[in-house]
Amino acid sequence: MAIMDSLRRFVAHEPVIAACCLLVGVNGIFLPAVVRPILDSYEAAKQVPQPALNDVVAGMTGKK
Repeated sequence: MAIMDSLRRFVAHEPVIAACCLLVGVNGIFLPAVVRPILDSYEAAKQVPQPALNDVVAGMTGKK
């Protein structure tokens, strides 16, 4: 129970720091779990399809 008493005293004496710690903890869970997959799907949608190998070879030799 000593840990809970220490935590209560800390929150009572330093409410701003306690709130910041809480926000950092929530963001540390929220950002990787929710935002990263959204950004990954957005990046995947922007990718350009690769050209066919025949087109690449023809471009290197100058033949079409």
